[in-house]
Amino acid sequence: MSAIEPKASPLIVEDPALLQQVLIPYKTHCRYLLRAHLEHEGVLPPESRSRAVRAAAVGEFSIPESCYIADTGHFNAVEFNICYNQLAYYLLATCAHRQLEPLASWSIEEYRRRQLSDFLIVQFSSSFRRQMKSAHFTGRVEISKVMSRGKSMFLKTYCRFEDDHGGMSEGEPLIAITGESDAPPAASPGA
Repeated sequence: MSAIEPKASPLIVEDPALLQQVLIPYKTHCRYLLRAHLEHEGVLPPESRSRAVRAAAVGEFSIPESCYIADTGHFNAVEFNICYNQLAYYLLATCAHRQLEPLASWSIEEYRRRQLSDFLIVQFSSSFRRQMKSAHFTGRVEISKVMSRGKSMFLKTYCRFEDDHGGMSEGEPLIAITGESDAPPAASPGA
């Protein structure tokens, strides 16, 4: 797999300064996401459009050393979760910053204020299809459905990580954004 290159389209956005801000809550040795860009609407690949994806972030990762365990030589469930969090945070921060759904009514300041306290993974599943090496790999997080209940917004997401050696893992986390929901009740087609 080659490194992710920024595109010229206004619907594909790479924002290194925003990425650095998103990663501030992470300890320096746990900042695995190196580069990322947002894909929105018309530039999404056909397989994403068939899943009714609203927006996606694609990122390049490297885990030179695990933050919690001796080197296992492969990408594991804890690292999956950390990488998912970092790319999902970037995706949502970019949506707020660019005023795109599902956070079109948020400012980037609102996002920053709520990043750690109001974003919760309420359901998490992951599958490791082929063993991955953690030294260099890419990932993708997609928002496929947005729902509101009371003052909370729920985001159904899909994520996938791949390395250059055929390794692959994927998951379908459900995120709750608690507190005042600025999003109107919404459901994706076919929901």
